[in-house]
Amino acid sequence: MARPSIRTRIAEQRAQQEATHRIRRLRTVTGRNGSSCEVGGRWLVNFCGNDYLGLSQHFSVNSALQDGAARYGYGSTGSPLVCGRHAAHEALERAIAEWLGYPRALLFDSGYAANLAVVQAFLGEGDLCVQDRLDHASLIDGARLSGAMLRRYPHGDAEGALRQLRTHVDGAAMVATDGVFSMDGDIAPLKQLALIARVQHALLYVDDAHGVGVVGEEGRGSVAAAKLGPAEAPLQLVTLGKALGGHGAVVVGDADLIGHLVQNARAFIYSTAPPPALAVASMQTVKMARSDHWRREKLQSLTVHFREKMQRYGFELPHSTTPIQPVPCANEQAALAMSAALEEDGFWVTAIRPPTVPDNGSRLRITLSALHSNADVNALVQALVRARAELPAQ
Repeated sequence: MARPSIRTRIAEQRAQQEATHRIRRLRTVTGRNGSSCEVGGRWLVNFCGNDYLGLSQHFSVNSALQDGAARYGYGSTGSPLVCGRHAAHEALERAIAEWLGYPRALLFDSGYAANLAVVQAFLGEGDLCVQDRLDHASLIDGARLSGAMLRRYPHGDAEGALRQLRTHVDGAAMVATDGVFSMDGDIAPLKQLALIARVQHALLYVDDAHGVGVVGEEGRGSVAAAKLGPAEAPLQLVTLGKALGGHGAVVVGDADLIGHLVQNARAFIYSTAPPPALAVASMQTVKMARSDHWRREKLQSLTVHFREKMQRYGFELPHSTTPIQPVPCANEQAALAMSAALEEDGFWVTAIRPPTVPDNGSRLRITLSALHSNADVNALVQALVRARAELPAQ
């Protein structure tokens, strides 16, 4: 029997993606100004980015980036354990650990790399990783690569997590969950999960990529909002590319856990450290995220305003109190059609389709930013009403 050709497989997969309206395309941004982006020669109001606090273009952040480049140059020149760790990296780790109330922190190139590193460093064959069914892909991939058994519980179902933990008691166990879920905008039941993890002697790891900076006192995230700390949630992920407007990620924990990552996290050991200038810029965004309370207050106001306007026009929205506001669509075609109609009206809202979301879960993922205004939201809602009216009858 002939070996299957990879190119044949690619062609078959492409045909299947086209038939199910799941082909993705790269878009190139040629300019940015506040909440607007130039895409394909047109300026569009961006309602699909993750710049929740509006810090990615702030003049003080840009100035810090330039100062960092002038001091440290462009690259770090090596992995952290060889020669790539710089004073700027260490300062950023200390600042984030202090902000979130954890003893130590460790900087990674991305949230994806950090999640792979954490799960692989703490789990192996014979161990158990229990995850929410809607966890980020990087947590799922980390569990698969670790060799541990992956068991997933129904979304937001803490009792389901307990049932999965009870299925395997011989090896070590981790409960891994998003804090704020990236496609739904809702928040994990962290208090219940923390109690279950403690009783079952499992390590709770919270990926709070979309929570830190946005929810909780001083923007300390969903863990702090649930009145939990290092004792209850020993490991937590903070990305620098969402509310903090930059690039990279930091994992916080106690000295033993972070020390273990330094010695065993392959994505940390074998990757070139992030440019130190980015760490300098991130230091500035951390300061602003902590002190600029008005940004979170404006986000909350915009979120309430958007939901009220949408419900007034008959849109049924899933529960979400965060800047992530999903608008469910009947299918992939409807999501694509509404996204295209919004773009014609001057708004950039990407259609989200499987496999990013479950089958029958296609949607428009509206994300709000402190850079938006009530007028922007009003105009978006009117555009959504028009886009819905243009859909063919189901």
